[in-house]
Amino acid sequence: MNTTCPYCGVGCGVTITRDNSGGVQVSGDKQHPANLGRLCVKGAALGETLGHQGRLLHPQVNGEQVSWERALDTVATRLQTVIRDHGPQAVAFYASGQLLTEDYYVANKLMKGFLGVANIDTNSRLCMASAVVGYKRALGADAVPCCYDDLNHTDLVILAGSNTAWAHPVAFQRLVQARKENPRLRVVVIDPRRTATCDIADLHLALKPGSDAALFNGLLHWLVQHNGIDNEMRAVVNGLDETSASVSAWSSAAVADFCQLPQAEVEAFFQLFLHASNALTLYCMGINQSASGSDKCNAIINAHLASGKIGRAGSGPFSLTGQPNAMGGREVGGLANQLAAHMGFSAQEVDRVARFWHSPGVADKPGLMAVDLFRAIGRGDVKAVWIMGTNPAVSLPDGLTVTQALKRCPLVIVSDVCAQTDTTALADILLPAQGWGEKNGTVTNSERRISRQRGFVAPAGESRPDWWIIAQVAQRMGFAEAFNWQHPAEIFREHAALSGFENPGTRAFDISALAELTNAQWDTLKPVQWPVNAAHPGGCTRLFSDRRFFHPDGKARLLPVVPTLPVAQQNERWPLLLNTGRIRDQWHTMTRTGNVPRLMQHVSEPFCELHPQDAARYHLREGDLVRVQSENGWMVCRACLSEDQQPGSIFVPMHWNRQFSSHGNVDALIAGNVCPHSGQPESKQTAVRVRRWQSDWQAVLCLPFDWQPDAGIWWSRIAENGVTRWLLAGQGDAQSWLHQQGFLHELLLQTAQAEGDYFHLLGWQQGRLALGFWSATERPAIDTAAVVAAFSQPPTDAAGRFALLAGRQLTGDARGKTVCSCFGIGENQILSAIAGGCCTPAALGSALKCGTNCGSCLPELARLIARTVNAIPSGSALSSAARSIPSTSQS
Repeated sequence: MNTTCPYCGVGCGVTITRDNSGGVQVSGDKQHPANLGRLCVKGAALGETLGHQGRLLHPQVNGEQVSWERALDTVATRLQTVIRDHGPQAVAFYASGQLLTEDYYVANKLMKGFLGVANIDTNSRLCMASAVVGYKRALGADAVPCCYDDLNHTDLVILAGSNTAWAHPVAFQRLVQARKENPRLRVVVIDPRRTATCDIADLHLALKPGSDAALFNGLLHWLVQHNGIDNEMRAVVNGLDETSASVSAWSSAAVADFCQLPQAEVEAFFQLFLHASNALTLYCMGINQSASGSDKCNAIINAHLASGKIGRAGSGPFSLTGQPNAMGGREVGGLANQLAAHMGFSAQEVDRVARFWHSPGVADKPGLMAVDLFRAIGRGDVKAVWIMGTNPAVSLPDGLTVTQALKRCPLVIVSDVCAQTDTTALADILLPAQGWGEKNGTVTNSERRISRQRGFVAPAGESRPDWWIIAQVAQRMGFAEAFNWQHPAEIFREHAALSGFENPGTRAFDISALAELTNAQWDTLKPVQWPVNAAHPGGCTRLFSDRRFFHPDGKARLLPVVPTLPVAQQNERWPLLLNTGRIRDQWHTMTRTGNVPRLMQHVSEPFCELHPQDAARYHLREGDLVRVQSENGWMVCRACLSEDQQPGSIFVPMHWNRQFSSHGNVDALIAGNVCPHSGQPESKQTAVRVRRWQSDWQAVLCLPFDWQPDAGIWWSRIAENGVTRWLLAGQGDAQSWLHQQGFLHELLLQTAQAEGDYFHLLGWQQGRLALGFWSATERPAIDTAAVVAAFSQPPTDAAGRFALLAGRQLTGDARGKTVCSCFGIGENQILSAIAGGCCTPAALGSALKCGTNCGSCLPELARLIARTVNAIPSGSALSSAARSIPSTSQS
């Protein structure tokens, strides 16, 4: 059967098959238009996430397991009590782009339609709210004009604020393929960091953080000055002359100065856009997550509207969404500043929705957006919050304040698949929700494509679909008739009908042609791009080819944009600028991916990437533990020195939290500065300082059983096959600390030590390895693969046990840091193959398989080849062979 991946907004199709033992095999759906059979390493590992370990299996009230009947009655009664005593505005929902469209629809209908306030927002506020505002202001609707097939029809791809190779790997691999098939295709990457995405770039603009709007203002000015305006667009846009005049000061020299770029590079970018018959701009969090994110989006769209590079194959402004159903949430009205089905809060729209829902009390004004919502909880204005499928204690800015707000909130309800998250720890009521592979519904990806997510395994414990949980509560609150669905297809039909209700083509979102689907037709629904209506019964690939937009006059709008730099600025006290983002193999707050051993190998712990100049300035070395501090909080992570990072800036991944690292949550450092138009936080720029985190010892501890460290040490937890690997650091004596943990009773101990240098210990029980501990004054280097293997296959002789005590295998070299997670290929193995003559990614793939599955590691393979070439004397056979290789994108 086919379903849809639950990770990023590419929305890849997934094919599920059963092996002879009944296990689940996952592969890419070759017929799905989004991925055409490709999967990234996270998607390929989905079959490894279906176990019940760590799942929330039963409802709980105040820590006590209860029946569903009691849990639902308690939720309904306590919400009604808050509404009676404080009014409906004291209740809020906080939802997630992980919810299915049907779940989202029910939550939105209950809050806005029957509680009568718009206090429902979503974690999608953190990723694409600025893009929504940009589209609505320019095009009249939150309507993405492009599709992934445009990569095959364009002359120029601009990747702005997006490490696509890691954040949207399948989309990146489609770009790599398009580049192979069209050697004329040019790629420009706009990003302060040199990332894996830059491997494919013809031009990398490493601009000053937050200066993107000036760059695109300059592009518009260049188009005006060099006959790059499409005069046919004058009849279908407003604001062209005003906006053109507003950018007159943005010469290439002014842009170069503001963005801190070489003027020649700026002009090269402008010329590429000017002369490209088709240009496609893909933008993501580096644009959206800004206090001026909406304006940056409009600066991009301005250039496309003015040049006419929109509404045709290979052209347009394409916002890449971060979650599998962020778009679906936007469709139903899951944001606090939307009503439903792309309608707002005008009197006419409120009346229309009220009549459709048969509700006398539809919300008539926007509610609290995410950051303001949790501030209201902290003030006591919101007395009850229902959090659905998300982890705001980790993902929201100013995380410590969010945690304190939830601790003070009289009623915190959490629906989740996981029993232990930073947020579930703060809940009064826990409701077990069904996860991927169990639930049944639809999602919409970045290109407006609606796909089915199907259930194929039995639900864990007593878990239930989110839509059912919400509907049951609504019935108990007195709204039974409006929430009496028996099947998710019924919800989808209602959602589709609302999209077409009194919609004579004035609203972009219209899937009314799907409103009469039977349950069986819904179950077999093929991926389709909206609108799906009488005019487009088979869906619509691209929007605006007819040059009709969704403002009342049918025209698009260019908006003058005044570039502004981030709110956070470096100073003597806070001399560095912190950037946050995703890494390749992890997802959001790691509740799914963090428990898959192979996804924890590429990057195993939180890190701080900084330029060697900054490392020298602050007396940091590779591998040191670093305390990163802002005005809001601090964290500890591992120093990673890289010239890919601009001096004065650092990068820390967003994923780690208290379930995986003692002090790893970077969002605790982020201030709650938001875009005034979208409410999206500025998560990309925070002023910080760094210093070495002092410890007397560091250690690796491997255990085959559960354990929780005490508060006195730093730790990171890493899932391995059958073992948990702990990275530790603390004060005092490592040996004394270990003995205090109570691990060593009834174990046969094997030790090695040098006073003040290292202490190693193996614990044996009946010939099986029960514990391994390696400590030193700095991070000990061990062969992790050999150590983990020893827990299932212990060495059989003294030489093997002594090698293990040293943290290595008896013979052969350690494979090194994992590069290819699909096949577990390490850096040392790859370097050895390169030295042996494998001088292309294809040759490495033939020899080791690395890069032949999902392709996510291809940029890293290319870098290792390049690094090796630079280290080899010029003129050698290997050097000559390697230097003749084209880039990864061409190989």
